[in-house]
Amino acid sequence: MFDKLHEECGVFGMYAPIGQSVAKDIYYGLTALQHRGQESAGMAVWDTAGEKGNLTLKKDMGLVSEVFDAKTLGILSGNLGVGHVRYSTTGGSRPENAQPIAMHYIKGTLALVHNGNLTNADALKEQQMYRGQAHYTTTDSEVLAYEVISARLQCGCVEDAVRKAAEGLKGGYAVLVMSPRKLVGMRDPFGLKPLILGRRGEAYMMASESAAIEAAGGEVIRDIRPGEIVTVTKDGIKSDTSLCSDKVAHCIFEYIYFARNDSVIDGIEVQSARMKAGEALAKREDPGFEADLVAGVPDSGLSAAQGYAAYSQIPFGFAFHKNSYIGRSFIKPANEERADAVHMKLSVLKSAVKNKRVVLIDDSIVRGNTMKQIVELLRKNGAKEVHVRISSPPFLHPCFYGTDVANSSQLIASGHSTEQICESIGADSLSYLQIADFETMVGKMGLCTACFSGEYPV
Repeated sequence: MFDKLHEECGVFGMYAPIGQSVAKDIYYGLTALQHRGQESAGMAVWDTAGEKGNLTLKKDMGLVSEVFDAKTLGILSGNLGVGHVRYSTTGGSRPENAQPIAMHYIKGTLALVHNGNLTNADALKEQQMYRGQAHYTTTDSEVLAYEVISARLQCGCVEDAVRKAAEGLKGGYAVLVMSPRKLVGMRDPFGLKPLILGRRGEAYMMASESAAIEAAGGEVIRDIRPGEIVTVTKDGIKSDTSLCSDKVAHCIFEYIYFARNDSVIDGIEVQSARMKAGEALAKREDPGFEADLVAGVPDSGLSAAQGYAAYSQIPFGFAFHKNSYIGRSFIKPANEERADAVHMKLSVLKSAVKNKRVVLIDDSIVRGNTMKQIVELLRKNGAKEVHVRISSPPFLHPCFYGTDVANSSQLIASGHSTEQICESIGADSLSYLQIADFETMVGKMGLCTACFSGEYPV
């Protein structure tokens, strides 16, 4: 609905001792990852004490709560499973593109879930088609699954097949592969996509965010290293770091927008990083800048607004009521319909903004449509001035690693100056975070800043 950059999806996997059921825990984990994808959800489960072909799979279009109910979760019986929530960045929003992807092949069966984009997917797919491997989806996740299957025919175990497949992959990805007796997690060598390892008793979990592990009653053990392959069996876990390197490029947008506030990714608390972004914005203000209220666009701008207010000593307040019950069906492509959606989603608290000079904080401006409407809403409800502050730099370049911005024509900042954008959205002033401020947010960790700088790690 909103003018946001969208993450592709979230993954969750769990291996519990024989006799335990993982379906409800995967459900809780996927619900905690719902913000990463609202188009489809799915789960595949195995009983490791049963026949090796006893995979149970359920996936469909919709939210986690729409795809699964108590009866369905009861049918998904097993102690090993993987789950997925999806937002389509490649392949389109179609039922056949929902995950997990499950495949039967000469050596057995596997199921796979994937977050990210392969930048060499087209080349790999062409090679697979010439090998006679038919494709039934339009996703690069199926390409990845075929790479693992092809490697498995030449390898003695699934984890070796995952490593061999990874040698030919390019892009950003976090992948969980489930065989009848093993759960294998793999993170791309740059660490573009997050993957977290957790534990609850004798059960192990892997997920896109720490919040999902905690939602399933687990404790975080650590982040899986960039390039690391972690295998979970009945005997515990083992790690393969042969593809790890010192050059990492974590996606900065996990801290700006994608991840939940209560998640910790690669040792950085997301809420703290967003508040520091707000502080960095406030530090860049000219001396003597005055305003009466700092407000964030809910929910993504609230943490940065708190940080801005704390540093600037301008009071923080809530300027909007957010209707949390507007569902996916309200997402419309046309601008006039999108405007209606914004009005349905947000309403202004008139007494909070009337006759006030408002500093409005949001995490990004992608196309500019929504921010213009929000500024108009504030003015209609009596705001004297609206100063927009963005807790990320201007988007100038497309992302190829798992978001839905494929070319610069979709980015207002790529063809307009800050002054032109300010005029377009109707604000009194506009300023952005700078790339140099990322160190204030997350320290000296290696980052991918390609959408701002044009410097692509892959």
